[in-house]
Amino acid sequence: MSVRHAVLGLLAQRPRHGYELRAAFQALVGGEENWDVKPAQIYTTLTRLEQGGFVAEDSVEQDAGPEKRIYAITLAGRKTLNEWFACGIEPEHQHDEFFLKLMIGLVSGAADPCRLIQTQRAYLFQELHDLTEQRSQADPSRELAKILLLDKAVMHLEADLRWLDMIEGRLDDIKHQPLPEPESKPRGRPRKI
Repeated sequence: MSVRHAVLGLLAQRPRHGYELRAAFQALVGGEENWDVKPAQIYTTLTRLEQGGFVAEDSVEQDAGPEKRIYAITLAGRKTLNEWFACGIEPEHQHDEFFLKLMIGLVSGAADPCRLIQTQRAYLFQELHDLTEQRSQADPSRELAKILLLDKAVMHLEADLRWLDMIEGRLDDIKHQPLPEPESKPRGRPRKI
């Protein structure tokens, strides 16, 4: 989920100031342990959205402290939000840092692939334990959205653990295959015909 679209969605609910947007975002995703968005990111996003015409300053509040600029979504912002709702979101499964680490370990010979897999497996089991604990403490009558997010994370971890088992079972086959190399391209200028 892009923070940009989350901000637009929260402003579609009602006008808010930056601190309130961050608090609403954190509540929505189940806390900063699930997705920590920094205040600076919210304010930078608001500035860009305002420059693009997607949000506008609605008013300024001033209590005893500093001014609070209240933002509201514009028609262009609603259109952008609706376009986001109308399309699918591409998962980033092929940008996997562990896969890259494993391949670099194999290519370079600088790391034991079995040890890399064991280390990753231990890490994933700890993450699974932590998420399962969070889920068991969540109140289904008040925190169903958080539970749904935690269930998704647990299922991804379980899939990653099965994938590690599969890699481990095929590691010897991988080691005996040529590792991917870039295609060599001729250097220099193309010949004139």
